[in-house]
Amino acid sequence: MHDIEPHYHWRHLYMAEEDPRSIFFGRTYSEFEFSQAVYNYYIHPQWDEFGSKTLYLKILFADYDAKFAIIEMIGEWNDAIENDIMELKREVLDKLMEEGIYKFIMIAESVFNFHSGDKDYYEELYDEVADENGWAVLINFHQGAQHDFLLRKLNRYIELMEIPAWRTFKPEDFFQLIDDKISQRLL
Repeated sequence: MHDIEPHYHWRHLYMAEEDPRSIFFGRTYSEFEFSQAVYNYYIHPQWDEFGSKTLYLKILFADYDAKFAIIEMIGEWNDAIENDIMELKREVLDKLMEEGIYKFIMIAESVFNFHSGDKDYYEELYDEVADENGWAVLINFHQGAQHDFLLRKLNRYIELMEIPAWRTFKPEDFFQLIDDKISQRLL
């Protein structure tokens, strides 16, 4: 896992650590010191910690005018023990919503396990973003991890989509693709 880096081809367009409106503003990163781990596996030092012991993320892009953020994630999403959805919502998504962002693209291809818990924070997130004509989407969530997610019907609150070639898009085009797909589903 230590060699899985957050997507870096958009860094010339946006870096959360340089965005004064970002919760990660001012963070510095080492390219050589591996101090964060998911269980016994070190992860690349570019990933951001937000309160979960097993789930890390990177805000790849935020557009405050268009009201969207693209977030890449790595690790294990564990609501059963760690209540990761609460940490994600309170420590990251709520802060972005305070800045006017209500459309969330969360890339989950490096989230290898999912364990469900209560639906409360999913419902709360859905209600808050829907009130602002927003949405939340998980992209490329592993099939095995999707099982528990779908079993608990959490896809009612956070959409699941497969976009294998997402890295080939510019962030605005990637957002537009997702926004169009969401709009088509609502028709």
